[in-house]
Amino acid sequence: MEPLPRTFYDRDTLTVARALLGQLLVRTLDDGTRLACQITETEAYIGRLDKACHAYGYRRTPRTETLFARPGTAYLYLIYGIYHCLNCITEPEGEPAGVLIRGAVPVEGEDIIAKNRFDRKMEELTSAQRKNLLNGPGKLCQGLALTRAQNGLDLTDATGCLFICPGPSPAPEEIRAGKRIGIDYAQEAVDFPWRFWYEPSFRKGRRGRVLF
Repeated sequence: MEPLPRTFYDRDTLTVARALLGQLLVRTLDDGTRLACQITETEAYIGRLDKACHAYGYRRTPRTETLFARPGTAYLYLIYGIYHCLNCITEPEGEPAGVLIRGAVPVEGEDIIAKNRFDRKMEELTSAQRKNLLNGPGKLCQGLALTRAQNGLDLTDATGCLFICPGPSPAPEEIRAGKRIGIDYAQEAVDFPWRFWYEPSFRKGRRGRVLF
């Protein structure tokens, strides 16, 4: 369970956004319980040219400061005063860019994830609740109990409570790309095809589910 190295993140943001698909996001709770999910959807944000990025034009504020951190840093922020979002910082330190983790499917600690989301065990979820378990950035953070308290963590630290380790990457032909969601204010950046997603094989009824 070695985390992905910093060199994984220290690359072009669009490359990292694609490469994160299939990787395993691991969260260790205070009591030592481990939760894990397989990343299925990402969005790229690049501050130097992207009006949807919080640090567009290198805008530096207390909120965006983490975007300028070294690659492999976790950037967590609050939206609408309710939902948290998890991002992975990319590119060299000082270059504000990152990848939003938009969706995932649980592979370990499913009952705890389900309890965090719907206050019931996985087997008790309705089909609609299963479908909507982690299919959004706010849902993901709720399921994994992630908040601003984890902002700035080093995702390459195996001893930390949050990191990403290698998983079964999808084949290139399985990856889809399209416009990002919820950025109507971003002018021409609205049309950037910087959202990437795929459907893991075990959700299609085939073998290949990853368990630790």
